[in-house]
Amino acid sequence: MTFSLHPTYDDPRTAELVERLRDYLDGELADYERERGITPAGRLTRADLEPVWRRSRELGFYGIHLPEEHGGQNLTYTQLAALKEEVGASGRVLSHSVLGDMGGPLRAGDILQHATEHQLKTYLLPLIRGERACCFSLTETDAGSDVRSMRTVAVPDGDGYRLTGHKVFSSAGPFADFAIVVARMAGTGEEEGDKPLFSAFLVDLDSPGCRVEDGATPMSGEHIESDIVLQDCFVPAANLLGEEGKGMRIALGRVTTNRLLHCPTVLGATRRAVKLTLDRTRTRQVAGQPLLMLQAIQHKVADMATELYAARSMTYAALAALDEGREVHSEAFMCKLFVAESAFRILDEAVQIHGKEGLTQGNEIEYLFRKIRMFRVLTGTSEIQRNAIAKLLAFNH
Repeated sequence: MTFSLHPTYDDPRTAELVERLRDYLDGELADYERERGITPAGRLTRADLEPVWRRSRELGFYGIHLPEEHGGQNLTYTQLAALKEEVGASGRVLSHSVLGDMGGPLRAGDILQHATEHQLKTYLLPLIRGERACCFSLTETDAGSDVRSMRTVAVPDGDGYRLTGHKVFSSAGPFADFAIVVARMAGTGEEEGDKPLFSAFLVDLDSPGCRVEDGATPMSGEHIESDIVLQDCFVPAANLLGEEGKGMRIALGRVTTNRLLHCPTVLGATRRAVKLTLDRTRTRQVAGQPLLMLQAIQHKVADMATELYAARSMTYAALAALDEGREVHSEAFMCKLFVAESAFRILDEAVQIHGKEGLTQGNEIEYLFRKIRMFRVLTGTSEIQRNAIAKLLAFNH
């Protein structure tokens, strides 16, 4: 793998998909956002997103990673990563809706294999077609990294369950029709002196006893989070996802893969930041010469590019191993850690080089800095990644 801010691919299929995706992101989608005045800090509506879901589906991108029987193209992880990188590098606000991250097929994850015919027909196939949207509700105020401390409880009741609890940081919640909710089964847990059991449910967000509230606004400024508040909300037994007591396994089932697949999107955004910074250093004049002529600046951009190359190389090496059917538990933790920390250092330097402009709201570098900073916490903090790496080293080597 060679270094480039405009990567090319030897695999003809990947090259063709990437080129078509770039054309859509830089052309039609850019025009759509401009016409509707869409910005990162604006409040998106379902009406903003649905046309993007439909058009992306028409172009073959929405759910492209899925098996062919579900309308996808059965991509390898490496091919999907290349597309996710381009989404991150595009600078488009609605790029998260092109492959299905925002409430679509990528958000649903691997639950297709656990779904019944009823659940596929009612919830998941319409989601794949861009007709419905979902959010994933696992996190609670005091149950983030320690998800097993969740208090949301499911009480069996006749031919269904009664759910009560308060979920936070449900991404895509403002646009979703249903949520994938994980809850502790009543009568299990430390208070009862045994191991808690968790189940996963498909919950219609317009059900009696279910309330969708504005979630906290993250530092990126995006309004894409919701709280899901459940108060004695009845969920029919037909909406139990998988087996009772197996919800945590379903929720965390593709953790290694998902951890790796978050990295290409961040790498794409970091790649864009490096490009914007290079453009800035070539055009910004200081004492009659471009900023890039100063050796101090040259060293900064050299370090930025080198860290990006290292982070990208290790990520794609791990994805290639995953495609070969090899286990990459350690590598996934390492990639998440290194990509998060490297991307943050790169964006910090990008802000420094941009000076006052990099500190100004509305400047893309300032937004990217806030967005990238979040990745050191989201999907597992850097400290959690280090703990896991150390544990694997201690017991497996």
